[in-house]
Amino acid sequence: MEANHKHLPRPVYGDSPIFQMAVLQLLSVAELIDLDQNILERLSKPKRAMIASVPIRMDNGKTHTFIGYRVQHSLTSGPSKGGMRYHPNVDLGEVAALAMWMTWKCALMNLPFGGAKGGIACDPEKLSMEEKERMTRRFTEEILPIIGPRMDVPAPDLGTDEQTMAWIMDTYSMSVGYACPEIVTGKPIELGGCIGRREATGRGVVYCIMQALAEIDVQPGNATAVVQGFGNVGAVTCQELATRGVKIIGVSDRWGAIANPLGIDVSALNKHIAAGKLLKDFPGARAIDANELLTLECTVLVPAALERQITEKNASKLRCRILAEAANGPTTPDADKILNQSDIFIIPDVLCNAGGVTVSYFEWVQDMQQFFWDESQVNQKLEQLMLKAFQQVRACAKEMNIPMRMAALSLGVRKVAKEKKRRGLYP
Repeated sequence: MEANHKHLPRPVYGDSPIFQMAVLQLLSVAELIDLDQNILERLSKPKRAMIASVPIRMDNGKTHTFIGYRVQHSLTSGPSKGGMRYHPNVDLGEVAALAMWMTWKCALMNLPFGGAKGGIACDPEKLSMEEKERMTRRFTEEILPIIGPRMDVPAPDLGTDEQTMAWIMDTYSMSVGYACPEIVTGKPIELGGCIGRREATGRGVVYCIMQALAEIDVQPGNATAVVQGFGNVGAVTCQELATRGVKIIGVSDRWGAIANPLGIDVSALNKHIAAGKLLKDFPGARAIDANELLTLECTVLVPAALERQITEKNASKLRCRILAEAANGPTTPDADKILNQSDIFIIPDVLCNAGGVTVSYFEWVQDMQQFFWDESQVNQKLEQLMLKAFQQVRACAKEMNIPMRMAALSLGVRKVAKEKKRRGLYP
């Protein structure tokens, strides 16, 4: 493995721990499947990366320049696909890692996409709606040369939503001279969005959890769950799990964490937050330390927040039976080594949270054809593809006697590697 460290492109992406983590995962998979070194050389580095200055006029009249990024890891399988996130910690390394994971995710789900990711280093909570619109439109203008329905299709991610996608769609449409809904996914229904897209990632997580519960022979009505992150994905996951009889005993967001061993009323919590109140002040549970949340005893632990939350420091303290990775990269390689020695059933991120990009694919197809499906069709097709992928990963893990993460990554990497080999190296 030491010899393979030449594949770590430090001069361009720096010492970003998340990017190094993504590449080290790739190197482990490459060794496992005996990947051609020439293909590995190409897969270990993103195809294209853009860094853009995004100057906008703030509400106070002053000009502020944000820094934005768009990374396309692969265009081998089709247009690149990936979210756009607004967060203070966004940097080139993080975006590059997320783009790489998107490539494996799309390949695992057999979608005709490569992986991409983008974002702007900002705190959306501190920006007015008008400032966010100006920033989004200016950033879209800056990345116009590298996006397009057949080139790169953005979607919502952390800190962005349907409205963000509507601004991107409108800016791109104004540039090309006609309405082009297929330039983004995750946009409002009235602009060509897909019914069920907003809930898709959370629903996909729950489809996987139900399969994992069956694997360990636990009925949903006898299961408990702890969910780190109560954004779009975490909230939908909580609601869908509660609907199936799973008791939610702990939840957190960026401002705090709460727990109730008797169960948290998810509908009441949603109303509490919709009223503008903080999650940690919810009267139906007690406030706890955010670090304590991950170590609560439960059947299912769902990290649905940021990357690198489960590390070598807390991995041995987890008291769950299933770890369902709704976030991207929540578990570090060092933590993996510890968890692989335990009996925790891990549903890796590239499988667990693939529901979002899968329904984004449905939306893209509908926009290209101008023929739209109803919600039952969307959910039925999503469940069908998620269960198929889960079963393929599980079968691979058993056959090769490897962890679920390695199985999922090996299936994704192997597919992209085959495509690159077939297409060859131009010129």
